[in-house]
Amino acid sequence: MRADLQIIADWIPVGSRILDLGCGDGTLLSWLREHKQVSGLGVEIDQDSIIRCIENGVPVVQKNLDTGLKNFRDKSFDVVIMSQSLQQMKAPHKTLDEMLRIGREAIVTFPNFGYWNTRRYLFFLGRMPMSKILPYSWFDTPNIHLCTCRDFERLCRDQKARIRQNTVLDSQHQSRRIIRWLPNLLGEIAIYHVDKPGTDATPSAAANTAPEATA
Repeated sequence: MRADLQIIADWIPVGSRILDLGCGDGTLLSWLREHKQVSGLGVEIDQDSIIRCIENGVPVVQKNLDTGLKNFRDKSFDVVIMSQSLQQMKAPHKTLDEMLRIGREAIVTFPNFGYWNTRRYLFFLGRMPMSKILPYSWFDTPNIHLCTCRDFERLCRDQKARIRQNTVLDSQHQSRRIIRWLPNLLGEIAIYHVDKPGTDATPSAAANTAPEATA
């Protein structure tokens, strides 16, 4: 399993109820079901990915994430996960709010648009950046609401969401000490674990207060 998915898995308490939004082929849910005895449900729109979920024995429903979350009851899951999809939502702030309505906690990952090479690309070439993490041209990209670590932390403050813990990775999905020193400048992939103050925490979940991203 990719290192970023392993970090997410490490933050999930044993026996949790998990909703994985944009679950892909169900790799993460399959691992969590086997190793952490979670009960989980995936949500996916791509037909081929849904078929792979079924082949992997992962329960999945087909929904458009921009319109398909209203049917989930409040706090019906312990943790709601969205990996590398938040920036593709029409209204990311509403999606985050829905995740924290449905789940007691949420874990999101996204490409950090504040990464130094992205800034360099814009500054010197004057064009929308392309990289391993952002491989699309501006006219065909699914990433319609890119943000930086600082942008996301501001969104959390505005929506009264608490950052329990977070980390930043490079393009190889590895965490390095120098990246943690200046996460908004040196990190390519951001992972945030958030909840709403006053929400009952899931058993054994960490409750670290994350430092604000710099640069």
